[in-house]
Amino acid sequence: MVKLRQLAIELTGFSLGRIDLNVQRGECFVLLGPTGSGKTLTLEAIAGILPISHGRIWINGTDVTRLPPEKRGIGIVYQDFALFPHLSVIENVTYGLRYCRKPHRPSRKRIDELMALTGIDHLSRRDVNTLSGGEKQRVALVRALSVNPSVLLLDEPLSALDRGIRYDIQKLLKSLHRETGTTFLMVTHDFTEAIFLGQRAAVLNNGRIEQAGPIMEILRHPKSPFVAKFVGIPNVFPANFEDNHAVMDGFALKLAHPPSEASTHIAIRPEDIRIHPARPEAPANILTGKVIDMADHGPYGEITVETAAATLKATLPRRELLEFYNLPPGEVFLQVPPDGIHTF
Repeated sequence: MVKLRQLAIELTGFSLGRIDLNVQRGECFVLLGPTGSGKTLTLEAIAGILPISHGRIWINGTDVTRLPPEKRGIGIVYQDFALFPHLSVIENVTYGLRYCRKPHRPSRKRIDELMALTGIDHLSRRDVNTLSGGEKQRVALVRALSVNPSVLLLDEPLSALDRGIRYDIQKLLKSLHRETGTTFLMVTHDFTEAIFLGQRAAVLNNGRIEQAGPIMEILRHPKSPFVAKFVGIPNVFPANFEDNHAVMDGFALKLAHPPSEASTHIAIRPEDIRIHPARPEAPANILTGKVIDMADHGPYGEITVETAAATLKATLPRRELLEFYNLPPGEVFLQVPPDGIHTF
């Protein structure tokens, strides 16, 4: 559906590429990465808004590399909504129809269906300046979908919304994707959004793809320290490997599986670490340390423990965190299960 081959963009102080990417028909694909990694540039190149320095772009089997945006069969939704402030809701929604070729022009009935599906049918005649952030994003979504795009590009569509509204729009996006069958290509820096909405993803870093594949595969098996930390694993360390053990500063951690010959690092998800006030009767991977920080995040807590091998962060239910607040200063014991240690 969307195919990029050796896509490159050269700007002052930043270069993107060369990127190869395949987005399948009907899927929700997510471009992930921190600010400045090249996510939005990639989206704007696909949309035809930004000229490319090298490479080719195919949409629906057609080479669109040199086509103007209105001939690429795409819709785009920005994080700041980009609505026309002098037009009403219905005028914003139908604005793009003037550029639609007649065979692909949706009926007014279909537009009414989209407005009902997104819950804005009662806002048809409203001034867009009087809408809430969530309502504006719904209008932007309907406007983009009203031209029957084969691909919908979403540039950080949730980042400008309050937390309470964000989840509602997440659910709406999931529903729209399922109901319309449109291919979604979404940009975000929030991995939790990617897990909720996407099937596959690519992680960008400094204009290069660090890892691409199924989202849960990226989550469970990151291939670099950058990707591991981006998906929420703070415990990433260089290590040497001896037989079935990872060695850090002389301390050996038993692994569930032999590492590959190319392995240089380990990653331990904080939720896989157990903390005990007394030494547990476990066969392996017990580290002794002292608590140097505790943070209460509401439903869960985070404890940072300094050991002789490394400083590790562990998460645990808030109830257990409160128990540690009441303990006198002293040693604690970390239990790291072998199957909780990922090597790469």
